[in-house]
Amino acid sequence: MSKKDIKQILAEYKTVAVVGLSRENDKPSYEVAAYLKAHVYRIIPVNPFADEILGEKSYKSLTDMPVAVQETIEIVDVFRPAKDVLPIVEQAVQLKTEHGKPFVVWMQLGIVNEEAAERAREAGLIVVMDKCMMVEHHRSF
Repeated sequence: MSKKDIKQILAEYKTVAVVGLSRENDKPSYEVAAYLKAHVYRIIPVNPFADEILGEKSYKSLTDMPVAVQETIEIVDVFRPAKDVLPIVEQAVQLKTEHGKPFVVWMQLGIVNEEAAERAREAGLIVVMDKCMMVEHHRSF
């Protein structure tokens, strides 16, 4: 994925479901989500153990959200171990099939799952792996 492609993704898509968003403000997922929210992205937390994070309602999973929320997701940003990514991608594919969105599955820095990436691509999703949205946003803008 080129820098130009990443910049285009970050410029075009502004609604991000953050899967694995921590309630703890010293965790990378919290720091990245707070940064994105401060830079005009809409954050939708996905954490089965939280009701609210960063002032936003949190959901147990992508498929647990109301349809009206599912229809707005453009990027699924994954902060889960690589071994846990495939089921998340399957949910993203389900939403893509039902609503035409999301457009992107973004696996954060250190997260690589080729099987999940291939499944996402087969479903027409753009895949970014092993890159931090906050770092890439900072570099691009």
